[in-house]
Amino acid sequence: MQEPNSAYQNPAVYEDSAPLSIGNYLVMMLVGAIPVVGLIMMLVWAFSGSANTNRKNYARAVLIMMLVVLVLSIIFGASLLSFFYSIGTASY
Repeated sequence: MQEPNSAYQNPAVYEDSAPLSIGNYLVMMLVGAIPVVGLIMMLVWAFSGSANTNRKNYARAVLIMMLVVLVLSIIFGASLLSFFYSIGTASY
């Protein structure tokens, strides 16, 4: 005896890998330049299951660069703060 749902197949996952146009990249850069909205949209594009593969990779690269810049800024800021603190407390 056959199972009643044996003919059912899971739908194929469609992955959009069509190349993005220059206009799409420009729009993504402009949206990414908006302070809070850009971060939210990069997160949505990077981790969305239905996003274009090229858009997803671009958003992930931008997020990695944001993280690198943040870490380097914290390190540079802490070193400057330490330098100016040591100058201010130096005894002559």
